[in-house]
Amino acid sequence: MERTYRLTISCPDRVGIVAKVGQFVSSHDGWIVEANHYADPNSGWFFMRHCIKASSLPFGIDVFREQFESIAQEFEMQWAINDSEVPKKVVLLASKDSHCLVDLLYRWHSGEMKYEIPCVISNHDDLRSLVEWHGIPFFHVPVDKQNKSEHFHRVSQLIAEHKADTVVLARYMQILPEDVCAEYEGRIINIHHSFLPSFAGAKPYHQAAQRGVKLIGATCHYVTQELDAGPIIDQDVMRISHKDSVEDMVRLGKDVEKMVLSRGVRLHLEDRVLRHGNKTIVF
Repeated sequence: MERTYRLTISCPDRVGIVAKVGQFVSSHDGWIVEANHYADPNSGWFFMRHCIKASSLPFGIDVFREQFESIAQEFEMQWAINDSEVPKKVVLLASKDSHCLVDLLYRWHSGEMKYEIPCVISNHDDLRSLVEWHGIPFFHVPVDKQNKSEHFHRVSQLIAEHKADTVVLARYMQILPEDVCAEYEGRIINIHHSFLPSFAGAKPYHQAAQRGVKLIGATCHYVTQELDAGPIIDQDVMRISHKDSVEDMVRLGKDVEKMVLSRGVRLHLEDRVLRHGNKTIVF
């Protein structure tokens, strides 16, 4: 795939934003190969994602940032530009369940998704051989239920040491403390085995079974200080019936979980998710 620069913009909506950005790119003979725009009529905000062919520009991404800054200030933009050839560093956190972790490892190993995995961190040692087979460092950080602070301190250290751009909770099953959530705001992705906001918290399949639901689902979202209430990136569902037991629901749900998580991670890595308050615009 050809190298591109991904320009993402959020700003108050007004006339001339698209024209000004397009004029800037075209004035340097830049070639826009993908363009996405959305104006939110409720908030009055405008959202944009452009992919610009890197080889069409006479300068690199650092010069682009310097020269574009005046436009960004004029339109009060929250903006970023990223190089598609620079893979993001993704630290994976897991527990005992392997289905989400296995899926992400496969997509990385096969080259289907482009990112680096500097390490995997787990509060159990069960998945060590699986991770190390892929040549990825595995860190077992046990949890003392009476004092979880040591665990979270070490996890935070490892994330920082490995310079993570993104943290993915692949069924990690621990609630991150507020300081970690705040430090990595917009960069921690979780999979919840429920179609949020329904059945938040523990054992959602048991909750769903008690309500006799006909659909079960999974939700990929950004982690915030409020449990299971962060901006949603992706969701999906699967139909079930009264004949399905809780065990059936868990088994079927795992397929939905890994697909939703991988889609959500891909969207994030490709800079397709723009957050605004507790909502997302996904291009």
